[in-house]
Amino acid sequence: MTERVRYDGAYPTRERAEAVIHAVLAALGRRLSGDERVDLAAVLPTEAARTFTAQIPESAQLTGWEFVKDLATRTGGTPATTRWDVGTVLGLVGRLAGKDLLDRVLAQLPPGYALLFGRAELTQAA
Repeated sequence: MTERVRYDGAYPTRERAEAVIHAVLAALGRRLSGDERVDLAAVLPTEAARTFTAQIPESAQLTGWEFVKDLATRTGGTPATTRWDVGTVLGLVGRLAGKDLLDRVLAQLPPGYALLFGRAELTQAA
């Protein structure tokens, strides 16, 4: 997972890729609960699953953009670089999860997360 994130995100070192993975998965771990959380942890590599499941889910939900801004604040990054980091990691997580599990994960999250996982987010016209 680390080498894939390093390559996809164009990170200069393995350590930087690991730091990004840890930050993004910890943030996602604060957003998911229930069966989706358990099933997603099962498809992640062991170390990544530990980071993800070590977090206690928070009751307050954040939109996709709020998720990025919150993570930028926690890590000291800019919203733009944090958006890159999130997209790099969650894009891979989405591929590991597969379509059915990712559909369930996205159904649990507020609007704005599909794009973070590398999917188009379609909305119905009013």
